Parts: sequence; structure tokens; C-alpha cells
Amino acid sequence: MIKLSDHFTYKSLFRFTYSSILMLLFSSIYGIVDGFFVSNYVGKTPFAALNFIMPVLMILGCIGFMFGTGGSAIISKLFGEKNNQKANEIFSMNIFVSVALSIILGVLGFIFLPQIGYLLGARGEMLSYSAIYGRIIIAALPFYILQYEFQCLFATSEKPKMGLYVTLAAGFANMILDWLFVAVFSFGLVGAAVATAISQFVGGIIPLIYYLRKNTSLLRLCKFKFDGKSLLKTCTNGSSEFMSNISMSLVSMLYNYQLMKYAGEDGVAAYGVLMYVSMIFQAIFIGYSVGVAPIVGYNYGSSNNNELKSILKKSFVVIGVCSLFMFLASEIFSRPLTKIFVSYDENLLSLTSKAFKIFSFSFLFSGISIFGSSFFTALNNGLISALISFLRCLVFQVVAVIVFPLIWKIDGIWFSIVFSEIMSVCTTICFLVIKKKKYNY
Repeated sequence: MIKLSDHFTYKSLFRFTYSSILMLLFSSIYGIVDGFFVSNYVGKTPFAALNFIMPVLMILGCIGFMFGTGGSAIISKLFGEKNNQKANEIFSMNIFVSVALSIILGVLGFIFLPQIGYLLGARGEMLSYSAIYGRIIIAALPFYILQYEFQCLFATSEKPKMGLYVTLAAGFANMILDWLFVAVFSFGLVGAAVATAISQFVGGIIPLIYYLRKNTSLLRLCKFKFDGKSLLKTCTNGSSEFMSNISMSLVSMLYNYQLMKYAGEDGVAAYGVLMYVSMIFQAIFIGYSVGVAPIVGYNYGSSNNNELKSILKKSFVVIGVCSLFMFLASEIFSRPLTKIFVSYDENLLSLTSKAFKIFSFSFLFSGISIFGSSFFTALNNGLISALISFLRCLVFQVVAVIVFPLIWKIDGIWFSIVFSEIMSVCTTICFLVIKKKKYNY
């Protein structure tokens, strides 16, 4: 078994992170299943409604990423300092707090979701469909948050394969139930939502039971004293991922608004397809970053600067190769990939395929920023990590998506994503250069 204290070659780095990559990749794939079945078996308007309300649901779900990545940074550093008991207490406190918070937010979200949809511009059938789908997902919010949180912590506990197995179980549950509820029994959008809610329950409850019992990992849920300072540090460290997901969700709302203005429902549906495909590709970067973060945190905690330098250098090589591969694959397969979702409408297919060819250039740049943000989180520098995410996911995109359509109309919306990724790479490299002496990487 590979340990956090080991020296990592390219081979061992891949062996340690591949489970996290596959976990995030498969999680993204099964998250797309709802869109596939709704688009092909229910209709264009329910499909657009699903994509319309999804950013709101992602804002709630990203709390899990905040506690997961932020907690992982602290816990792995404590492991590096040989303070395992404190690490387990922090782990247990974070799980408890995230569950309590998810219940509160779930109740509020369930009550006010129709009003939120209305404020965002949904009307008529689109508003009704959005509220129905969103409320069913929110009913499973505690498990939704736990699923994301545990995905970040499996690698920290030296059990990355366990995370993959749980994701596979949840994923297959969603796929099978989507097929059963939507394609076979024709339950429509409700069936898709129920299938996803059940899969989230599976993804959240299995690791909860695992860590409650005696196990062979580095982590176990135990008694703890509330530690406000550590909780604040967790939230600060994880603020980049929280900010990233919230920003992406807010920006998605702005994109939907602009697309309704320039292209109507077809534009929203096309953007939904791009986001689905993007989730698959970006999952590789996110999965690698989540997998490598505990290694960075451990070596930072143990002051192993040589290993820290080695991990950073190897990570740039890995990301560079993956970026090029993703760009070429997306350019070649743009039309076949979009046909999976919108083959039934030629105009929508043409719009989506063209958008994807422009959008695919973003894959050349996004990996560096995603890794850079995660790298600083692992170094317990939540401020820089949050700044990278804030600029990448909010500032650059908001400016571009408002200005670019004035010049290039609908194409300007797709170009704005590429622009924001280029600017984010420049920002990330600047921070890495500035902080090199401080962290000795």
C-alpha cells in the first residue's frame, strides 16, 4: 500500500491518484445520466429546466467540497506532524457540523426554491419543472454534501480505492434507477430526480457507516471537543473550492440569462450539454488535484521540501499532457458527444456542436488553475487559493460574458469561457512564482 510518507515517482503518483481521478470522473458521468434520460425521454423544456436549477443545487452541494478539501489540508498536515488523534477529532467535528448545516440549508432551500427560480427568470412550465426537480434533490441534501466531503477525504485516510468503490456503487444506482424510472416506467423528471436522490443517499451513507466503525484507514469518527479555530481554518482552507463552486453556479445563472436573451431555450440547453461534457473532462484535473493534495499537505507538514518540489514538477507534466489530449479529443469528437444529448433537434445540435468547438480551447488552460488552487489549499494558504478561484470562476467570466456578446453575439458567450481560463493561468503562475521562497517548492 502506498503511504503519504513515500517518495512518489510518476508511477506511484498515478497509482495513488488514479482512484480519485476515476472517482470524480465516474461521479461526473453518472451526474450526466439525468440529463441524458431527461433530454431523450422527457423533452427539451424539462431538460432546460434541470440545467436551469442545477447551479442552485451545486451551491448547496459545494459545502461538502469546502469541508472536504479544507479539512483534508489540516488533517494531512497533522498526519505529517504525527498528531493522528487531533486529526481524527478535526475530521469528526467537520462531519458533524456539515451534516447539521446541510439540514438547515435543506429546509430553507425546500421552502424557497420556487421563489429563487422565479427571481432567476424561470416562468411557466420551466419554473414548475425546476421546482419539482430541485425539491426532490434537496430532500437528500445531507447525503449529497457528505458524498462530496468524503470524496475529498478518502485519499487523506490512505483509502483512495474505497472512494472509487463508493462512487461506483452510487453511480450504478443512479444509472439503473434513471433507466428504470424514466425510460421504463415513464416517471419523467420526477423519476430522474428520485434516482439521483437515492444515489446520493448511497454515496453518503456507505462512507459514514465505514468511518463510524473500526476500520483500517487513518481516520475514524470519534468523540471531539468543538474547536472553533480549527473549524474556521477548515472553512478558510476550503474557501477556494467553496468559492469556485459558488462562483461557477452564479456565473452559470448569468450565462443562462445571457443565453435566454441571445438564443432562448436552445441556448440554455446547449450550455447544459457543454457543462455536462466539461464535467467529464474537468473531473480528470479535479480528481488529480484532490488525490495529490494530501501528499502535498503531508510533505509540507513534515518539511520535506525536496519531495514538495518533485510533486509540483511532476504535476505540471501530468496536467500538460492531459490538457493537450483533452483539447484534441474534444475537437475531434465534438459532434458525436453533443449528439448523445440533442440528436433529436438539428438546429440545437448545430448550435451545440459549434459552441463546443470554441469551448474546447479552455481545456488547454483550465488544468493549471485547478491544480494551483488545490496546491495552495494543501499548503494551508486558503487566501491565495480562494483568490485564484474567485478570479477564475467569477471575475474574469462575469466581465467577459457581459462584454463579449456585445461584440460577437452568441459566439462571444463561448469565447468568454476561454478568455477566463487564459487569464486564470497567468494569475496562478504569478502566485506560484511569488510564494516559491516561502514554501520552498
